[in-house]
Amino acid sequence: MEIELKLLLDPADVAAFRRHPLLKQHAIAKPRVQQLSSIYFDTPDLHFRRHDAALRVRQVNRDWIQTLKGGGQVAAGLHQRQEWESHVNGAHPDLAVLSDLVGHGTGWAKILATPALTDRLVPIFTTKFRRTVWLLRLARGAEVELALDQGEVQHGATRVPISEVELELKSGDPGELFDLALQLQNAVPLRVGNISKAERGYALYAPQPPAVVKAARLELSSKLTVEQGFQIIVGNCLTQVQGNETGVAQGSDPESVHQMRVGLRRLRSALGLFAQVAPCPAALQAELNWLATELGAARDWEVFAGSTLTVVASACPDEPDLSQLQQAALAVAQENRQQAAAAVGSVRYAHLLLSLGGWTQGTRWRDLLADPERALAAPLAEFAAQTLTLCHGKLKKRGKRLRDGTPQVRHRVRIAAKKVRYATEFFQSLYPAKWARPFVEALTTLQDALGWLNDAAVAQGLLRHLAHSHPDVAYSAGFVRGYLSVSTERDVRKLGKLWQQFAQMNCKWDKTMDLSLWRSRRCGRRVA
Repeated sequence: MEIELKLLLDPADVAAFRRHPLLKQHAIAKPRVQQLSSIYFDTPDLHFRRHDAALRVRQVNRDWIQTLKGGGQVAAGLHQRQEWESHVNGAHPDLAVLSDLVGHGTGWAKILATPALTDRLVPIFTTKFRRTVWLLRLARGAEVELALDQGEVQHGATRVPISEVELELKSGDPGELFDLALQLQNAVPLRVGNISKAERGYALYAPQPPAVVKAARLELSSKLTVEQGFQIIVGNCLTQVQGNETGVAQGSDPESVHQMRVGLRRLRSALGLFAQVAPCPAALQAELNWLATELGAARDWEVFAGSTLTVVASACPDEPDLSQLQQAALAVAQENRQQAAAAVGSVRYAHLLLSLGGWTQGTRWRDLLADPERALAAPLAEFAAQTLTLCHGKLKKRGKRLRDGTPQVRHRVRIAAKKVRYATEFFQSLYPAKWARPFVEALTTLQDALGWLNDAAVAQGLLRHLAHSHPDVAYSAGFVRGYLSVSTERDVRKLGKLWQQFAQMNCKWDKTMDLSLWRSRRCGRRVA
């Protein structure tokens, strides 16, 4: 398994990077320079791409080396992939040799055994770059190969520059990769790289609009420990956050901002659920709050301009034309979208990801626990049952106040419902589908109703802003505010019925274990 942290840097900063004192301080050998040229192969219908794999043949001096990479995951720039390498006689892969390497009977062997695969292979794109390699031994013992790559990816006449740093862990704690990256970032504005050279090449070969990445379903084993479950869940959330970076930074689809924000909310919810066994540093929480604010402003205006006003206009076709109001709202939404894009492309955001990656992948946070082995080695299934019971209880307690009808109460219920839904989705694979699915569906219906009421409440403030900044749309803004007020009163009455239906549901996860037994295994700290 290859464990590698990928960082991007501006070509103008390469000279400063080479002079960084850490490279000399931790070096255990003189740096070596290589001129590397790689040819990536696939079938015309992208057989390897469809199986989340990349096949290349690379020339190193006079040698040719073939490499198959695939699977694994990427979180906070940390790439963990399976990798197989062998020498070949020339600039073409030898699939028979690779089949021996991956092991007969494995899934990878089946991929390589596709009929006539060798005959269908063609060069897809190439990479050419100059690599400088430093071998480093860090302060706490980790050994790292640091590679500085400068060159380009080529497909036909199209070229995309390569300017990146790869930190490959040879031995030791993965958290030290992030520590080193943060130290390097103090002098050079490095950014986190989530896509490989192969992915850039495929983007040239078959361009696609930025992907909108939704949360991937979690499949958790009942044999997992709390620590293992925590790392898997946080990694899942980070994948959703980072999967939408390109869409936020370079695209225009409102769904990219929405899904990145959802991923961030899921991440913050997960950190809250595990706070007693993996307390997140206050400084890191503050940076997550900053990112949430940047994405939240863009999302609020995009929902208002693209959804809320459209709903009102459709419901009131005979009323004043709202197109001028919508255009003013779209202009503000675009400004906030640009601010969100700038945030995602900033060094501050990169620092946040590196800090988060170092914290989750490292081991020093264990020192904050009185009895880390007892807390982290506990069965995840017991932790899930206790957590879901507590979250559900808090939601039911808040839901009793819905009859008060204030926006503040509804907001608190909505947040509690969101946390219960995220927690249920995190852990639902530990329970029979016939238990979890109806609960999630009912909770989703309740959330949708609460979400619309929240959108209407947010819209009131945005309408006041537009009426003040654009006097020419003040009348239309006033009309929409009035419509939303009347609509809210009607929808609040419906909300009461939805709540009663949800509150009557029988949740069985709290009957699957003795909660007093779970509490006796904890590290002596009370869940907030």
